[in-house]
Amino acid sequence: MSPLLDVRGIAKRFGGLQAVGDLSFQLEAGEILALLGPNGAGKTTAFNMIAGYTRPDSGEILFQGRNIARARPWTICRAGIARTFQLSKPFADLTVIENLMVGGFARSRDASAIRDKAEAIADFLGMGRQADTEVQHLTAFDRRKLELGRALSTEPVLLLMDEVVAGATPAEGQEMVALVRRIRDRGVTILIVEHVMKVIMALSERVIVMESGRLIADGAPRDVVNQPEVLKAYFGEQYAAARA
Repeated sequence: MSPLLDVRGIAKRFGGLQAVGDLSFQLEAGEILALLGPNGAGKTTAFNMIAGYTRPDSGEILFQGRNIARARPWTICRAGIARTFQLSKPFADLTVIENLMVGGFARSRDASAIRDKAEAIADFLGMGRQADTEVQHLTAFDRRKLELGRALSTEPVLLLMDEVVAGATPAEGQEMVALVRRIRDRGVTILIVEHVMKVIMALSERVIVMESGRLIADGAPRDVVNQPEVLKAYFGEQYAAARA
């Protein structure tokens, strides 16, 4: 059986900077795969290429067997890929339900059915009581959950998540981990960028690590985080040598 997502040798250069070079990996249906790497490793550029916000200079991105490397973001969304952003930017003067309804129009024009689905997503997120609250009155963590809900409202097969627990308290982080697991249990495959290692260990069956635009590790979380090349990328050569 073919993987759900098959990234084959994608590369992207911005002027003199090779942001991503010859990146290849596969993602199986039902998996939670974490994408790790220090700042500047190329993670966001890779995300943007998969989601259609940036076109690769070369390579292929196969989703359910179809090459989407040159497709527009809205076409990729309708194909079944949604993403969250590290900095959530909801429509502040709209309510929670109205924000969730926006994504639903990617699938339908039936406003009544879209509202029903938005209410179901609000309940799933634990935000049912805030359905009619304007987003400008939400906490930062609730805005993060809403960002996740807006992605879910497009009915994705694959969800790309960018640092969903950044700035969260430990209790909020645990809530988000539980929410991500429930999303996967609903049949959504997840590719997640995250820097909080406790979250990675709790969620991911497998991690891949980028450094300077290339893949340097792929495997189980506890194995990968102790590899010398990964330690060197995060902490420097002297630390990696001391651990060897």
